[in-house]
Amino acid sequence: MAIDPSGITLRPFEVTDLDDFMVWAGDDRVTRSLRWKTFTSREEALTFIKEVCIPHPWRRSICIDNRSVGFVSVFPGSGDDRCRADLGYAVAVKHWGQGVATTAVKMAISRVFEDLPDVVRLQAFVDVENRASQRVLEKAGFTQEGLLRKYSFLKGKLSDLYIYSYLGTAPTFVINSK
Repeated sequence: MAIDPSGITLRPFEVTDLDDFMVWAGDDRVTRSLRWKTFTSREEALTFIKEVCIPHPWRRSICIDNRSVGFVSVFPGSGDDRCRADLGYAVAVKHWGQGVATTAVKMAISRVFEDLPDVVRLQAFVDVENRASQRVLEKAGFTQEGLLRKYSFLKGKLSDLYIYSYLGTAPTFVINSK
């Protein structure tokens, strides 16, 4: 069952997100496709929010009713790579299959190209086994460009990844808020 997209917002992380952050960032099912480990202590999570999330140039908390249920991040390149940025995201298990990630990615797309004017290409890497994340990107307008075989270690396993892209020249999405 999809959630009304008008109830989904993106905002910078706050230290008060700690309890909500622990719900999803402390869940192995959520973090299995992320490069960072599952959080097991509130102290570690608070440090991560303060030292990584808050100062990050483009990391947003995905919120429903102002409660953090996940994140979307854009990592802009620098120097000759400033034209592209990597996209990452995750959502609490409770909200899987409800359109939350897709809505958040669409919202990020609509803002990133304004906030980061040098970026003309967003790209995302997805494990070939993570079909749900592939669908999120496809529904958000990303194009699958290819298969990167034995490309990266993820949680100790050498994985094949698909690379997806979205070009800033592509049509942008408008999130209807009924």
